[in-house]
Amino acid sequence: MFCLSVRSVVLAIGFLLAALALPTSLRSDDAKKDDIPRGEVKGYSFAQSKIFPGTTRGYSIYVPKQYDGKTPACVYVNQDGVQFKAPQVFDQLIHEKAMPVTIGVFISPGVVPAANKEALPRYNRSYEYDGLGDAYARFLLDEILPEVEKKTTADGRPLLLSKSGNDRAIGGSSSGAVCAFTAAWERPDAFTRVFSAIGTYVGLRGANNYPTLVRKYEPRPLRVFLQDGEADLNIYGGDWWMANQELERSLKFAGYQVDHAWGKGGHSGQHGTEVFPEAMRWLWKGWPEPVKPGAGSAQLQEILIPGEGWQLVGEGYKFTEGAAANAKGEVFFNDVGASKTYKVGPEGKPVIFLDDSKRGDGQRFGPDGRLYANASATSQVLAWDADGKSTVIADGVRGNDLVVQHEGGVYLTDPFTTPGKSSVWYVSPKGEKKTVDVGLKFANGITLSPDQTLLYVADSNTHWVYSYQIKADGSLANKQKYYHLHVPDTAEDSGADGLRTDRDGRLWVATRSGLQVCDQAGRVNAIIPTPNGKISNLTFGGPDFDVLYATCGDKVFKRKVKVKGANHDQAPIKPKAPQL
Repeated sequence: MFCLSVRSVVLAIGFLLAALALPTSLRSDDAKKDDIPRGEVKGYSFAQSKIFPGTTRGYSIYVPKQYDGKTPACVYVNQDGVQFKAPQVFDQLIHEKAMPVTIGVFISPGVVPAANKEALPRYNRSYEYDGLGDAYARFLLDEILPEVEKKTTADGRPLLLSKSGNDRAIGGSSSGAVCAFTAAWERPDAFTRVFSAIGTYVGLRGANNYPTLVRKYEPRPLRVFLQDGEADLNIYGGDWWMANQELERSLKFAGYQVDHAWGKGGHSGQHGTEVFPEAMRWLWKGWPEPVKPGAGSAQLQEILIPGEGWQLVGEGYKFTEGAAANAKGEVFFNDVGASKTYKVGPEGKPVIFLDDSKRGDGQRFGPDGRLYANASATSQVLAWDADGKSTVIADGVRGNDLVVQHEGGVYLTDPFTTPGKSSVWYVSPKGEKKTVDVGLKFANGITLSPDQTLLYVADSNTHWVYSYQIKADGSLANKQKYYHLHVPDTAEDSGADGLRTDRDGRLWVATRSGLQVCDQAGRVNAIIPTPNGKISNLTFGGPDFDVLYATCGDKVFKRKVKVKGANHDQAPIKPKAPQL
């Protein structure tokens, strides 16, 4: 199945034979009655992909008889071409009004043709299907579905596809099932309904991580139907039967709408074909009512407010960074590329605070009420007063991020002086500057524990946040790789950037995967994506410091949460001990 071999050929033949078998519910004479409208299926080829360059593939389009060419149709996408006798199933269910008028798109995996007759093609199936990340979703949304909309029916009607994820389902078998789940997981705005038969949620290209990720991520609006059998594969990559059950338990744990059909069979399409009609009934049940997200874990429920999502604060910036809140909860942030600092005004709209921030980057407020900022244009740490006048706190250091203690000491990261040997600096309340650590690959975000006895530093080029104990003279001790972060499949590192702690002791880390929220024991409990998939920094603001602000590339977002931020310019707070 996953390499060119006798075994893979046999399995492929098994898939084909199973796909040719009509599901039980459609074998009766009723399924052959002329009064059931029959859709049309046409085949095409596609060889212009920029996302999977060099590939060629076939795809088929099913258009139901009921499609009028005026109203955008719902969409079902299937990997590995036509499976489960889907066109016949759709004819029946659309006729019964058990599913909406739906155009089916059945796509084969890509193949890079052989360079010559003595060479093998490159078979892209595992690469496209088993891998995590958004590449295949982008392939569908940016390349295949727009191509489908260029086609017409036999009588010239244009193919209009709904753009709403609530109107779109996606499915497949084995690796094709993982591909379907991944596309919906990455783009729930585009696909909300998933059919997964004998899904390959094992250790081939990272899909074995899904049961953990499903439990930790803020739930998406997804409805998932899983099918598998006791005799499924148990090979070098993992145990399919156990992996499917583990995913089902994770979806259920996180409160998703999930159903399943467990059987006795092996790695074939027979059982999936048999249950496909009922799976489609369940996946489309209640449409057009939107699919709702799950409730999430207890840890997510402790920090997030149901129904309270992200709100846009401002947009159109070059690159936002340095979110910081003063003692009143007023929030400031930098547009580094434009060398400007903004303040979020009383009406929630950003207004310019500094017309020239000296390319201000990471920043925090100190106990004296001034805004301490790394000025990368001048390699200084500056303190800005309420009138926008600056005082030099430290010279000769190109800082990235910083944090200010209640006593007035400043810790800052400098990843630029010596590549691969980032420095952590300390500037005492008297202005004395010294290096307190060297050696992180790219020291980035920095913050303090609520009791201000520990310093946390993000190493962006790894999956670690380091923890240090702070000594009386400002030096550091007991350095440890402490917080273990998740790394997305599309990256080599976590990209950990801005850090904040809340008053309960959690560490909030801005990463490539979104906000990773860690307990005091160093474990990621929750992952909260941002609307545009970007985040560089964060802070807690508002009068009660329970509004989370996030700087996200050219945009800034906010959302109200259940927890309150720890303000290090104020007196230390001792949180409760963690559960170990």
